[in-house]
Amino acid sequence: MRIGLYGGSFDPVHIGHLLVAQAAHEEVGLDRIYFIPAAQSPFKLNRILTPDHLRLQMLRRALAGVTYAEVDSQELDRGGISYSIETVRSYAAQFSSAELFYLIGADHVAQLPKWREARELAERVTFLIIPRPGEPAAKPVPPFRSQQLAGFPIGLSASQIRERVRQKLPVELLVGAPVAETIRHNDLYLS
Repeated sequence: MRIGLYGGSFDPVHIGHLLVAQAAHEEVGLDRIYFIPAAQSPFKLNRILTPDHLRLQMLRRALAGVTYAEVDSQELDRGGISYSIETVRSYAAQFSSAELFYLIGADHVAQLPKWREARELAERVTFLIIPRPGEPAAKPVPPFRSQQLAGFPIGLSASQIRERVRQKLPVELLVGAPVAETIRHNDLYLS
């Protein structure tokens, strides 16, 4: 079994996230992809996130009908700072014979050596690197194993979506109608 782990704040989840998962599923032949929202990124300690239950709701609505993907709330359940190695260990224990892959944005590759228990992480997973439009391919230094995804490069970020909401601009085509409805219904990202 080939399992993809896709961590992030998903605040909010958007079409770019879904396209990354689709590319990983198709290009690498992943059997399952788990979207794992972080409780708190160790690299963004000052960022205040949308409440956990709303990020989970948006993820579940965005992934409805995507047969190869599901949401895993273990980092939210643990609380505190989310360290990928803890999640990877959990999957390694649960799926001992599976091959594990970790989806990561090209802009985070240079930080990999700074991740907690980086050497163990490098031994346990292959990183699937998500391209950024107009940027050169990012390749991590050894001992990290990686594969570049061709994907569907799209210049979209959650911060752009939050800004569009603040400016009262439409986001339905960027996040999907169910996620846009959750944003509107809960008055998210207005301040």
